[in-house]
Amino acid sequence: MFVIQSYSTAILFCIITMFCWGSWANTTKLSSSKWRFELFYWDYAFGILLLSIIMAFTMGSSGDTGRPFLDDLKQADNSNLVSAFIGGVVFNLANILLVSAIALAGMAVAFPVGIGIALILGVIVNYAGNPQGNAFLLFGGVALIAIAIIINANAYKQVNKGNSTFSSKGLILAVVAGVLMGFFYKYVAVSMAADFDAPEIGKLTPYTALVFFAIGLVVSNFLFNGLLMRFPFAGTKLSIKDYFNGSAKDHLVGILGGVIWHIGMSFNIIASSKASPAISYGLGQGATVIAAIWGIFIWKEFANASRSTYRNLYIMLLLYVIGIALIILAKN
Repeated sequence: MFVIQSYSTAILFCIITMFCWGSWANTTKLSSSKWRFELFYWDYAFGILLLSIIMAFTMGSSGDTGRPFLDDLKQADNSNLVSAFIGGVVFNLANILLVSAIALAGMAVAFPVGIGIALILGVIVNYAGNPQGNAFLLFGGVALIAIAIIINANAYKQVNKGNSTFSSKGLILAVVAGVLMGFFYKYVAVSMAADFDAPEIGKLTPYTALVFFAIGLVVSNFLFNGLLMRFPFAGTKLSIKDYFNGSAKDHLVGILGGVIWHIGMSFNIIASSKASPAISYGLGQGATVIAAIWGIFIWKEFANASRSTYRNLYIMLLLYVIGIALIILAKN
């Protein structure tokens, strides 16, 4: 199977993750205006599962290192398969809440708040489980990003004065999503072998772990997204008939969103063997910078903001960039 052999390549993969995770949500804006995110999300989940299976039988089954996907599946301990599956379930709940927050609060707000919180918790949780890297640099970078979150939330509050219902609902969903998302990665990481080149018996290769992660996501989607369609945070309830009434473009856009996100996830997991789970996850969640740039400069979500608000947004982005740089330098 394909395995990364150097830290520099791992960093490159994490940067690709950053762009994928920070950009996939833009596909929600490419579907028709009547295509609600609850409907979009079904195809998004199927796109993730589809790509995970393709990668398992290609990158995960070629080469001389590691174990081919089917061989790995046969020898895997059930506890590790369940752990990767749970990672998909936890991520799915978190991501559905995050997508809801995007719909209510906008990308420039939901991503920095939700993913920023996920970054802080995720780095702490993954570092506790596998303490690799310079803790001072790693958590120094996390601290700068925490400050950036506060600045961004304040900018959002300034722009949305007098719209308290919209503000509170979007922010609350983003916070809850961030807390949940801070824990999903650990379930996937603990299911995998420490050495991808020669994985120990019972543990999973990253490609097998990603398949069961995707299965957990899709299976749980029938519960979480099914409930959300019936009891939506905004708008009228939906039925499965609404999904099948969608156009081919709407469905393909959703699948594209899932494929983009999962390219980022798979590259991040593959990179974790050389960069450590804490550093790999922390860098990937620098997606907040990419998402904020999309929201601020492309989608003009702060078009009516004051000059001081824009100044604060630029400071927020600068702190994110410095924080990410410190996380990169944290590797011993």
